[in-house]
Amino acid sequence: MIAIIDYGMGNLHSVYNALQAIGAQAEITSDPEQLKQADGIILPGVGAFRDCMRNLEQSGLIDTIKSEAAQGKPLLGICLGMQVLFEKEYEVEECAGLGLLQGEIRLMEDPDVKIPHIGWNSLDFLHEGRLFAGLKEQPYVYFVHSYYLKAKDPSIVKATTEYGVTIHASVEKGNLFACQFHPEKSSTVGLQILKNFAEI
Repeated sequence: MIAIIDYGMGNLHSVYNALQAIGAQAEITSDPEQLKQADGIILPGVGAFRDCMRNLEQSGLIDTIKSEAAQGKPLLGICLGMQVLFEKEYEVEECAGLGLLQGEIRLMEDPDVKIPHIGWNSLDFLHEGRLFAGLKEQPYVYFVHSYYLKAKDPSIVKATTEYGVTIHASVEKGNLFACQFHPEKSSTVGLQILKNFAEI
């Protein structure tokens, strides 16, 4: 069973429906015990980094997420859920994330592109990420974001895209996986990515 974390932010039902479409058992939950019993965890998210961290703290889920990740349980962060896996983000002021991965979340500021970045972009694959098994080169996926990741360790970056700047669009380190884009909104490509995660 894959647990989809409900902390009051994110496309929970879109992720749930996508997992149902690939035949994966899933539950939307805010119960730490269900996260502990799950085979894998998805942390979705849409909105502001600071609000996400505040909601996770108020729901009492931060320690459970960290402990389950430390024990090797597969964890997939999606969009804002990807960003909060990292150390910090700069919005009005610096805000700490979960710190499971090293890197910073930066505001997109290129005057030559429309921000927020909303739409389909192709991925450039790096380092043979397990989420992309069975996919052809440069598949298109769906993005909605105003901030982007700059990972500290280039070796964890498994896919990038270009939108005024090189965006670290997907990362992988051990049992930790993350996508800046929305696989649940990325048609057959996104379903394959979720299927690959479910099989992991």
